This record gives sequence, structure tokens and C-alpha cells, in this order.
Amino acid sequence: MAKKSDKKKSTKSPVNEVVTRECTINLHKHIHGIGFKHRAPRAIREIKKFAEKMMGTADVRIDTSLNKYVWSNGIRNIPRRARVRLARRRNEDEDSVNKLYTLITAVKVDEFKGLQTENVESED
Repeated sequence: MAKKSDKKKSTKSPVNEVVTRECTINLHKHIHGIGFKHRAPRAIREIKKFAEKMMGTADVRIDTSLNKYVWSNGIRNIPRRARVRLARRRNEDEDSVNKLYTLITAVKVDEFKGLQTENVESED
């Protein structure tokens, strides 16, 4: 029988750290088959779902720059891809249930080819 290691896990889990990442979201595959009048609102919901999965926080907030980028071509013709910066931050509100929240902002890029998900040093 294999021995169990006596090492204890560290108390600081990676989900509780403040971190910032840049990711590319392929909105086109999330919107496929959705009716025209539901596309932009569904894209916003899919971005929130993506951020919740990537960062592990239930509280996800979208910056106005990303909202304007998604809605830039109207409700029907959303951009195929979006480069976003996901910033996990501490919640300043004392009454909040969640200790951390994720802020999503748009990142302007010329071309999406060859871009990877990467950790970014936060500006704060």
C-alpha cells in the first residue's frame, strides 16, 4: 500500500490571491444558433460565465469599455473575439458575502493570432 504524505496543504489557496490575467474569448462559438435580438445580451452573459470559471469568483463585474465593445456593431453583429483582462480584486464592501470579485475590461489588440492567456502585473 502506498504511503500517504504528511505534508500539509498551504493555507493560502490560489483562488484567494489577487491576480490579473489577459485572455481571448471566442464569442462566435458561444453565440452560434442564437437569435438576432438575443446575441449581444447573451454575449455579455457568456463573458461573465467565462470569467467566473477562469477566476473562481461568483461576483463578476463588466467594465463599460467591454460593454461598448460588445455592443459596438449593434445587437446582432457582435465581434467574433474579445481580448479581455480579468482582474481578481478584494471586495471593499464590508457587508458583501464574497471576499473577492472579478473585474473584466476590454484590451485593444490589432490581431488575435498567436495570443495566449498570460498573467499580468496589476496596476494597483
